[in-house]
Amino acid sequence: MPIRLYDSLSRETKTLQAYHPDGVFRFYNCGPTVYAPAHLGNLRTFIINDVLCRLLELEFGADKVKYVRNLTDVDNKTIKRAREEGRPLAAVTKQWTDKFHADCDALHCLRPHIEPTATGHICEQIDMINMLMKNGNAYRVADGSIYFKVSSFNNYGKLSRLKERELQFGSALAGKPQTNSTDGKEDSTDFVLWKTEKPEDTGNAWESPWGRGRPGWHIECSAMSKKHLGDTIDLHTGGEDLLFPHHENEIAQSECCNHQLFARHWYHSKHLLVDGAKMSKSLGNLYTLDDLIAKGFSPMAVRYALLAAHPRKQLNFTIDSLHAAESALKILRNFRANLSASSSVRGAFAPAIHALEDDLNTPGAFGALFTTINCHTSKPEAKSFDHALFALGLDLRAPVSVKAEAPAEVTSLAQKRWAAKMASDFSAADAFRKELTAAGWAMLDSKDGYKLEPARK
Repeated sequence: MPIRLYDSLSRETKTLQAYHPDGVFRFYNCGPTVYAPAHLGNLRTFIINDVLCRLLELEFGADKVKYVRNLTDVDNKTIKRAREEGRPLAAVTKQWTDKFHADCDALHCLRPHIEPTATGHICEQIDMINMLMKNGNAYRVADGSIYFKVSSFNNYGKLSRLKERELQFGSALAGKPQTNSTDGKEDSTDFVLWKTEKPEDTGNAWESPWGRGRPGWHIECSAMSKKHLGDTIDLHTGGEDLLFPHHENEIAQSECCNHQLFARHWYHSKHLLVDGAKMSKSLGNLYTLDDLIAKGFSPMAVRYALLAAHPRKQLNFTIDSLHAAESALKILRNFRANLSASSSVRGAFAPAIHALEDDLNTPGAFGALFTTINCHTSKPEAKSFDHALFALGLDLRAPVSVKAEAPAEVTSLAQKRWAAKMASDFSAADAFRKELTAAGWAMLDSKDGYKLEPARK
């Protein structure tokens, strides 16, 4: 079966095709900004794209897929972090790039074939901006910064359906340019391509025809995609938060510069919730991979849980979903241990692959796996099972769970509670238990003592 995937631009499910004469499928995924650890929402997006890359390799062949994922290593966030820590920008971004790679490796994600950085492609970005200036799609303001003129691109808004929504009064898109912008923009919808160096940039600037400065965020992806994949790519992906304005701006600047269609297919994965709420530090539900490992969960259980809902539907992530993932992985591991290459039922797990080929239906693929396991009296061929595991990126050799080590303050609370209990001071013991629960730990008593476990939510 061909791979059919929802297209965010046409709002239709379409077959993925390699349109270039060499038969190579060109695929660009917007990568992370490397200034802090990736949280679960970020990781879900990259895991989904990993499944997509694996499926493409199965469809077209590993040598016929070119997967590019960028790293944003210069922007307001990275510069702010470097300034706060008093370290060079390159040192900060290397630290968080290494951490991102470590997380992706632990989650069994394939590395992209090319992973370009914004700072490594300054010349390419300057070249694109020069072309946009030459074509009349960009202009310079008083401080030397360069802006893209949105009104010069008639198709602006086609991805996000911007023109079908209520437009801000005074927008060029509404035919009423706004000219009183404090930064010198001709219109409120125009976006920056090049930022003139300011004191807060702390020397993180490059020479350009317009003076020292740095590129705006949007131009980097257009420049890196053009260099490594060409003017027109087969597929562009990212989280739904990037659809507007980032991807809308990419289309505008790329098509105005290259005079070619930028991407033939767009795919956006949905945000996730944690315990039914949007992730937030204030709510205490913004998890990183390290946070979950500290609670005793394996990266493979995290991967499984993040794939449990359809990528285009909102996933409600809970600690209970990780326990369910552990149970599922144990079943898969035990089943695989009893398979042999000489088993009689060939291709029995093809329905799992077919589910993925149908708009990347990951829960359907899991369902097909367990249906086959439960329904076949004879043992299916191991090769068919491994084929499905590869597509989902499940490594059954990895531990299903890891031992959680309680922090010193939690251990101290547990000791105080146990002492209070032994002294029959049950009021104090209950108070310490509540503190343990608030810290995310459960204390399980027995006649021989107690043990600590991460609390289930």
